[in-house]
Formats: sequence, structure tokens, C-alpha cells
Amino acid sequence: MAKGELKKRLSLVDLSLLGIGSMIGSGWLYAALNSSGYAGGNTGWAWILGAVIVLLIGLVSAELSAAIPRAGGFVRYPNYSHGNVVGFVIGVSSLLAYTSTAGVEVEAVRQYALYWWPALGHSDGSPTTLGFGVQIGLLVIFFLLNYWSVSVFGRINTIITFFKFIVPIVTIITLFLYFNASNLHVPPAPPGGAHGVFTSLTGAGIVFAYLGFRQAVDFASEAKNPQRNVPIAIFIAIAVSFIVYIALQYAFMGAVPSDVLSAHGWEGLKAIYQSPYADLARSLGLMWLINLILVDAVISPAGTGNIYLASAARILFALARNGHLWKSAGQVDEKSGVPRGALWLALVLSIAWTLPSEFQVWGGLIGAVTSATVFTYMPAAVSLAAFRNHLPELSRPFRLPLAGFLSPLSFVASTLLIYWSGWTVNEILIPIFILAWLGYALLGKKNPDHRQDLACSWWLLAYYVAMLILSKLGTFGGLERLSSPIDMVLVAVVALICYYWGVKTSIAKPVIVEE
Repeated sequence: MAKGELKKRLSLVDLSLLGIGSMIGSGWLYAALNSSGYAGGNTGWAWILGAVIVLLIGLVSAELSAAIPRAGGFVRYPNYSHGNVVGFVIGVSSLLAYTSTAGVEVEAVRQYALYWWPALGHSDGSPTTLGFGVQIGLLVIFFLLNYWSVSVFGRINTIITFFKFIVPIVTIITLFLYFNASNLHVPPAPPGGAHGVFTSLTGAGIVFAYLGFRQAVDFASEAKNPQRNVPIAIFIAIAVSFIVYIALQYAFMGAVPSDVLSAHGWEGLKAIYQSPYADLARSLGLMWLINLILVDAVISPAGTGNIYLASAARILFALARNGHLWKSAGQVDEKSGVPRGALWLALVLSIAWTLPSEFQVWGGLIGAVTSATVFTYMPAAVSLAAFRNHLPELSRPFRLPLAGFLSPLSFVASTLLIYWSGWTVNEILIPIFILAWLGYALLGKKNPDHRQDLACSWWLLAYYVAMLILSKLGTFGGLERLSSPIDMVLVAVVALICYYWGVKTSIAKPVIVEE
């Protein structure tokens, strides 16, 4: 494989549609029903809160990616600001988050395709052997679309994304014709209220639905004029997706037949609406809408899965450039401008994520995927403050306003999302990250800067340990030894302590590798 460079071929439209295209995927097909079960009529607040939190994270990312455009930037920035221990651990969380998302999306494709091809799944919705084969086949197709060149990938995504807008808009308009405002007053299952709103952010896939803003950051090295276009693309992607999602949420809730809702409640709808919008259209007698939704239910997640497989390759490429993977994964094919070694590895890992039983249904580990992704974003705020302190002369085409306030607020918001994911998610993920920290701290001693890297990383270990304890004792799937809102206040306090600790112990002279 030739040691080429990534090609700068993606325009502002391409970057924006990468973000929007990855957001309008499986999230719109399932999140409205799931969030209704948690929060009922209050679920609109969850979409608003989710958009605000993701926008905060996006604003931090916009400054970093405009100043230092790098493929897989979320992995590169912590390595620049805090060294190899932090960079490696964040790389592990990125590896989990990105490679799993493509698997989640092909699962959504298969699950909706059951309407046409029942042999793809069992009665409980889990895949048959044929279903697994179809999921793997889709990932191989995505691989081939990405393999030839970034230009081909960008053009295909643009076409798919424009189509993906049509069906949600038609669905919104049609369902609002059946809108019944009294549905919004039907309460969800306990505990509901604010607890339900917070839980739905991760458990229902709301934040998962917004996370596509990151594509502009991941593809920054392949963007034309990234200093200008990356921040704008982040804003456009979040704003457009919020409008579509909030309209879909209320269109869905208002159109559910009142007799069905009174018989089953919001939580009970999950048992009879396994393919929410298609099943709702059927209960309304809208056969034409069922077919339209089913076509889009295959195309939308497939388009998103295609994007995430490409993004996973960029993350693996970034890990290799950080020195945490073998060198071939950090090389670019001269002719195509694609990191083909990383793309091969992304394919293998994405296929692996479709095989465990937890991923046999779309919602199986959606909270874990969301939380793993937020763990990837969380250190960006610390890196921003570190670069402000140590690299004041760095050119910043986009400069985050009120960074002294918004940067720590972004870190606190990310930490709350992780806490709201609940103990069942955190007991799986956080020990993995602690082991990754310990493993690199013990085995990375050959690095000449190891002592410095270790000194710059203690805050992250303390953060993981504290979050594990608080999650265990808290009210989101924990032992409830800490009452609400005391638990969330403690989470915010821990987040602020670790944030300022991380900023204080960052590398005094960051070395940003030119590419």
C-alpha cells in the first residue's frame, strides 16, 4: 500500500450531508417510540436537551477541528494535549463506539426488512443465519463503496441523503393529519418526569440520533477549506436534524390511535409496534405510507452504516498515526486517497459487532453505543482548554466564545449523559477503560515520554473510578443509595474537579504532528 496523503475533496455540502446523513438513520425509525415510553408527553424536552448538549460538544469540536484539521480528530487531540496514555484509552473508547455503530445500522436494516423477507429473523426479531448473512453482506457492500475513493463515497452519500429527507418529511405531514393532542397528556410508565427525560437521552437513542455531527470532524483532513467548512457543517447538521426529529416525535405521538394508546400505554406500544412508523401507518390504514417507510427504513440506516464504516476507518487511521496500531493502518492508498488498511480492519470489527446476542435487536445496546461515543467526546473540552493555555498563538479560525464557561459546561454535560446511561451500561464500559489505562500505563514504559504521559493521565483514571462508584450508588439503575438530585450534583462536582485537574496536568509543550 502506498504512503499517500488524504485527498481534500469534500465540500461544505458534502460535510454537512455527511453529518445529516449519519443522523437521519435508524434513530428516526425507533427513537420516537422508545422515548415516549420513558417520558411520554415530556419527550420533546429530551430532544431539546439532547440538541443543546450535543451542540455544546460540537462547539468545542469546531474550534479544535478548525485549528487542527485531522482525520479521526477525536482520537488525535487528547494524544496531542495529554500524551499516549490518555490518547490510547480514548482510542479504545472510539474503537468501541465507531465500529459498533455500523453494526447497529445494518441490524436496523434487517429488522425492517422482515416485512418483506420474514426468513431474515425469528419471531422475537433476532436474526436467523440468513439474517446474519445479509447483515454481513451489507457491511461488505459499504466496504466496497468506500474502497475506491473518497469522491465516490461523497457523491453516493449526497444522493442517498437527499432521498432520506423525502420520507421523513412525507411521514411528518401525513401523521399530523391524524394528530390528537390528548395523546400528549397520557403519562409514561414510572418513574417518568425528569428521570424519564434524562433516561431517554441515552436509553431511547436520542443522543445516538444526534451524534452524526462528528463526521465533519472525522473527515476534516479530506475537506476543502476545513477551517471554514467544518464548524459550519457541524452547526448545519445539528440544526437540521433537530427540526426533523422534533417534528417526527410529535407527529408520531399525536397520530397513535387513542384506543390503542389507552389499551397499551406508551411503554406497552413497544410490544405491538416493533417497526414503529410502519406499524403505526398500518393501524391508520395507510398502506401506501407503509411501503414508503419500508423502502426508506432500508435506505436510511444503510446510508448511515456506510458513513460510519468510513468514519471507523478514519478513527483506526488516527490510532495508527498516534502509534497505537500497526503502521499499515496509518497509510493512505496513493491513487484513491483512502486509508485502505484501516478500512479492512473497520470491516472486520464491524462484522464482529453484529454477531453477539446483545446486538440481535436494535435497542439491545444502544445506550452502550451512545455512552462509548460520549466517552470519546468528553476529553475534547479538556484539550481545548489545554491548547488555550499552552498554545495561545495557534491560529483558530473558529474561536469558541465564552470558552472559560462553555468548555467545562460541555464536560459536565457529557459526564451527565454517561451517568444517565445507567449502571447496566457503565458496569460494562468503564472497567474496560480502566483496564486500558492500567494496561498502557504498565506496558508502555518503552516510550521515552512515558513518565510525562503517566503524569498527564491520572485525572482520567480518577474520573473513571469516580463515575463507576457514582453510577453504582445512583438512581439510574444503581443501588439508589444517593437520592436525586444529590446524585447528579455529585456527578457535576466530580466532572468539574477532573476537568480542571486534566487542564492543569496537560503537556506544557504540546507537539502537534504536521500532516
